[in-house]
Amino acid sequence: MNYAEIKFYDIADGEGVRVSLFVSGCTRHCKGCFNSVAWDFGYGKPFTEEAEDMIFAALEPDYIAGLTLLGGDPFEPSNQRALLPFLERYRARFPQKTLWCYTGYTFADGALAEPHANCEATRKMISLIDVLVDGPFVEPLKDIRLKFRGSSNQRVIDVQKSLADGKVVLYLP
Repeated sequence: MNYAEIKFYDIADGEGVRVSLFVSGCTRHCKGCFNSVAWDFGYGKPFTEEAEDMIFAALEPDYIAGLTLLGGDPFEPSNQRALLPFLERYRARFPQKTLWCYTGYTFADGALAEPHANCEATRKMISLIDVLVDGPFVEPLKDIRLKFRGSSNQRVIDVQKSLADGKVVLYLP
């Protein structure tokens, strides 16, 4: 897997000051996407152990609230397979910090509604996430007043409550 960018002090993509990993690769190609350069799976740099170490070091300070995954799309199956071991290490090392994830796919029933997005890593990856912003960016529904999302069709989901309740529970900050 490649990544397009790592932001070490991000305040736009989740609550608090966060470290954000923008992965490369997205097959959706939403019109008006803010990061279309990351559609290409080969764009950017390889996600190596060195990149992981940089992220973990940036997450150490107490004022860092957690990690956010964006893209591209973290839920492209090849990205899920690469991210899952990293996210398991993240959870073990930083159990008190949150994990946010943005995807163009939609969440349903503990997996993703689109069957082609699901793979052997999907349910485990979802189980590690605190907040999922789901759904494709739809340019005619763009609204800059929305918190943590770009278009009104997207949802900000409390994944842990959704998994416990067996239905989608929206995140209320």
